[in-house]
Amino acid sequence: MTARNPSDPSRRRQEGPRYTNMQWYRMDLHLHTPASSDYEEPGVDYLDILREAHQKGLHIIAITDHNTVAGIAAVRREVEQLAMLERLNRIHPEEKARLDEYRRLGNEILVLPGFEFTATFGFHILAIFPPETTLRELEHLLLEMNVPADKLDAGSTEVGATVDVLTAYEMIDEAGGIVIAAHANSAHGVAMRGLPFGGQTKIAWTQDPHLHALEVTDLESTRRNATARFFSGTKPEYPRRMHCIQGSDAHRLRRHPEDRTRLGIGDRVTEVLLPEVSFQALKGVFLGTDFARTRPYRSAKEPFDHVQAAREQGPSIVQSFHESMDRRGGRLHAVLCDVVAFANTRGGTIYIGVGPNPRQPPAGVPDAESAIAMLKAEIAEKITPPLDVTVDELESQGKRIVRVVVPEGKDKPYALEQSKIYVRQEAETSLAVRDEIVQLVRSQLLAEMEREPAVQEPAPAPADELVETSVPTAPAGMVDPPRTGVEIVSVTERKGTRYYALRDLRNGNVVQNVTRSSARKLWRYAITQAEQAPVDPAQVNWKGNLGLWKKTSSRGNVHYDLVQRDAEGHLHVYYGVSEDGIHGPWQEVVGAEN
Repeated sequence: MTARNPSDPSRRRQEGPRYTNMQWYRMDLHLHTPASSDYEEPGVDYLDILREAHQKGLHIIAITDHNTVAGIAAVRREVEQLAMLERLNRIHPEEKARLDEYRRLGNEILVLPGFEFTATFGFHILAIFPPETTLRELEHLLLEMNVPADKLDAGSTEVGATVDVLTAYEMIDEAGGIVIAAHANSAHGVAMRGLPFGGQTKIAWTQDPHLHALEVTDLESTRRNATARFFSGTKPEYPRRMHCIQGSDAHRLRRHPEDRTRLGIGDRVTEVLLPEVSFQALKGVFLGTDFARTRPYRSAKEPFDHVQAAREQGPSIVQSFHESMDRRGGRLHAVLCDVVAFANTRGGTIYIGVGPNPRQPPAGVPDAESAIAMLKAEIAEKITPPLDVTVDELESQGKRIVRVVVPEGKDKPYALEQSKIYVRQEAETSLAVRDEIVQLVRSQLLAEMEREPAVQEPAPAPADELVETSVPTAPAGMVDPPRTGVEIVSVTERKGTRYYALRDLRNGNVVQNVTRSSARKLWRYAITQAEQAPVDPAQVNWKGNLGLWKKTSSRGNVHYDLVQRDAEGHLHVYYGVSEDGIHGPWQEVVGAEN
């Protein structure tokens, strides 16, 4: 079954990114059938499932029964039997009508085969495959993942001891499937809060390169701890930004009339921007870094505004905003500095034509085509080594916005005009100091060494023993420091000038010889506080050996100055810690939600 372009003009709206020959399509990649043992309407006809999907305006669906492909097998078997009767001229009129209906719906909807796999400890993973994938291939994969042969047709969520989460990701990916963590923030989800596993395990389960997307139930939530916002790439221990989509997880045709949480087909839909309706095009979206090509579908409201959603999150280590890119006033130069800084740090997105304040209307870019052409030329001419960025156009509140998507560079350090090396620290772009340049070079050399073929690969550590080496750890007996902000490690005085050594809590890197006059914003804040308002232990709000010294708020962003007392009674002060850096026992110190 393959889908054709819909003829309804209302389905071809081009809000969001402006791409040539691209259209928005609606998809629900999490549908169950009576082949799942917990399906709520076992008497439902499989053809009725396709009819309901078409009625809801869906263009792509995936059949994902629990640990079985019996549902998609039933559909294919019936279509094949009816087609054989047609070839033999033995088909009855009602059977011919049914076959024609299958064919019509198959031309309107791309039906993808798959399953919802239950990994070790009960975590659910969606595996979705090309339409030409055979049932034999899918069942063989299920058997390889230790689903018992006698349970292949049971459709049960309980199938015994299967493979672990990371192994399942890898096996599905290598088999050519799309790997999605099912209802990741909810029951049986790998990102659910309160999991009885170490933090490194949760990091591995949500950042693994074989995982393509997270299915979440709060995609449109504006809460600060919404799942998509959590996995936006700003948190130090979760640096990979994840594609987040939503699906109905329908176990019935239509939403339950008395329990609105029991959804039907198409009751929670994602729109995806594609050049064509195909599995390959869909997988390309999940493999790419353009996060504006999926959005929650809104049937009765304005389309989702990606730019406004980014402004609600505000400037960060992975995104920035510029109201214009005029040459006068250095505004174009500031954009180019951000491009270099993102490439040298973690990658990021730059929005031009809009300021960071979400309450202010966007200014827009009047001649976006010319602006894009000029910006591409400037990046190609002034940034070395060559950097492959994406420069395109989005729409927000009727205004045209230029967007620059910058990948993390593979050949660091990158420089503007041959000699100016910039880095990104939280929401600030700054010239790199000597120690940061050294660290960039060292990290590049290490990355190149890791890419060299090894004589013998060491066995990977179990999931619950994985070590995130980039996150600084504390000495024995102390709690790991917060994961954002800075710590003053030492201070020396030479010829009347104080020189500070500061530790970046995101990565543990120490920068030496920082003075108050040469310090960037966060560093200057820490130095000023240490000099003018040193910590008074009697005024700290202590929770054991951890304490809150100061809390500040600006434009809705909260920062903390935190303190830890070591075994010898010495104080370690962590300045400018953002909410992204709060973890473990520090949550109780600041009164944050777990």
